[in-house]
Amino acid sequence: MNWLSLLGLDALVARWRANVIEGAIAAEDRMDLVRLEWGDQKQRLQQLLVLTIVVAGLTVVALIMLSLAVLVHFWDTPNRTLVAWVVAGVWTLGWGVALVSLISVAQRASNGFALTRQELAQDWRDIKERL
Repeated sequence: MNWLSLLGLDALVARWRANVIEGAIAAEDRMDLVRLEWGDQKQRLQQLLVLTIVVAGLTVVALIMLSLAVLVHFWDTPNRTLVAWVVAGVWTLGWGVALVSLISVAQRASNGFALTRQELAQDWRDIKERL
């Protein structure tokens, strides 16, 4: 004898079972989304590390070349001065490009897991509406 059926609770149990299954599927989808976004975040953090090392190295080189350019500037031949300033300018330009790339990657890295946060916020709003 099925007591749930006699008490009229079979529809309630079926509804709860369907909700639990739907919740499990939703949780699995959210975990897949987190896994995908973690891969993107990890890649951005790796780029951030590499670009930080590049910017640090180019800063040292740029300062050395700028110092060399200042020293050569006071030598007698004007052609040496022009060459030294051009070399220093090229190193400074390389440093600027690396710095801009570093800032760009850092800004993108700060927006990690945006899709997951948005999806969880939507889920929370749906739950509040149901309650």
